[in-house]
Amino acid sequence: MSRASGLAIAGLGLLLSACQVVGPDYHVPDEAAVHREDLQGDLAVNGKNVVSAPVPSDWWRLYQDPRLDQLVEQAMASNTDLRVAAANLSRARAQVDEAQAAGGWSGGVKMGAQRLQESGEAFLLPEKVPVANVGDIGITTSYQFDLFGTLQRGIEAAKANADATQAAADTARITLVADVVRAYTQVCAANEEQEIAQHSLDLQAQSTTLIQRLRDAGRGDETQVTRSQTQFKSLRADMPRYEAARQAGLFRLSMLLAKPLDQLPAGTDRCAQLPKIAQLLPVGDGATLLKRRPDVRQAERRLAAATAGIGIATGELYPDISIGATVGTVGILENLGKPATNRWGFGPLLTWTVPSNGSRARIREAEATTQGALAHFDGVVLNAIRETQTGLAQYSALLQRRDALADAEQSAQLAADQTHRFFQAGRASFLADLQATRTYTDVRAQLASASTQVAMSQIDLFLALGGGWESGRTQGTNSGKP
Repeated sequence: MSRASGLAIAGLGLLLSACQVVGPDYHVPDEAAVHREDLQGDLAVNGKNVVSAPVPSDWWRLYQDPRLDQLVEQAMASNTDLRVAAANLSRARAQVDEAQAAGGWSGGVKMGAQRLQESGEAFLLPEKVPVANVGDIGITTSYQFDLFGTLQRGIEAAKANADATQAAADTARITLVADVVRAYTQVCAANEEQEIAQHSLDLQAQSTTLIQRLRDAGRGDETQVTRSQTQFKSLRADMPRYEAARQAGLFRLSMLLAKPLDQLPAGTDRCAQLPKIAQLLPVGDGATLLKRRPDVRQAERRLAAATAGIGIATGELYPDISIGATVGTVGILENLGKPATNRWGFGPLLTWTVPSNGSRARIREAEATTQGALAHFDGVVLNAIRETQTGLAQYSALLQRRDALADAEQSAQLAADQTHRFFQAGRASFLADLQATRTYTDVRAQLASASTQVAMSQIDLFLALGGGWESGRTQGTNSGKP
């Protein structure tokens, strides 16, 4: 390479370093909802139920249930939705590599041979040119300069999209964990409620038998028997729904874990006690919530990608500048490589499409896309706060209802015990004893249902808090952004 050529490359390099990058540099807009002070504070609506402590990464371990831990672990290893998310993330990371490889050095090799009849007039010859075997061998190399930062903006957009894809994978992960815990809770609740319902059915059967005996002894009438039989049949008709709920939960677990039912952890189908958290629920604050929720992070990264898109569209207004060289030999096959057939070239190349055909409209389109991405980002932030606050309010209300039913259950149990002692002492009838016991059983059923609602509300609350994606996370491109 000649000295002049070296100076030309150096001059272009200096020009590159002195140029500005087209389009706006990204930062979270000051007017974005994520900066609002009213969204940064305490989330706790009732200090008796929750505490403003950091949300644990593996929140399901608060249940201290080894079988549940095993279910979650297996789901994270084999769930189909996570496999799809991993594939999408791999594709996004490949797109980053593709963007980073754009521009810079490139090269190619061309080889060809043909039986050729050239046109004589193409060479200003009146006679026919002889047919010959012609070969063409060439090597090309070039370097494309990113003088206006168009390629850099493309890399920024690809990285932001990869980060958004990572956040989507994190969302899939926390949704999976919540679904597994919810399905397991459904199985446990169905078994528990079925046991209580069976006890109530047995008591009603005893009551019906007693009333029939009283009728036969002339101390009752047929109306009382019919009423008791109707109650028994009503309770019996309600029994299949518990088995259906249990099976639905098991089938849900089978799908989430991508395993047949017989390969679920041992004892899953026999769980008869709701998973419980023996502490106040940690919920953190609004600022931490917005940093932790993957859907908020995904929306913010989409905004960054859209902002980079403005620079990409703006770069279409400017020329592409590259410098390259070619070396080759062209001629009759037997003469290839001889001085008469050799060729070479070196120099800059400028390619510029005059801004038309909607170039400036595409810039306005990119700007509008960015404004839409900002509005979506604000909406996701506001929805995150709404979901969490609503979940907290519902959880508090359900806890109050459960506690009230727990008091009622204690009263019903006391009344049943007293009535039973009176019966043993001959001061109350056997029918009254049965009725008091059945009332206690009914209140137990209500309490079990309320406890199930509390457990489901806990799961919804942890899902709203956005915890659980850190465990076993597939690492993506690190852009340095939150």
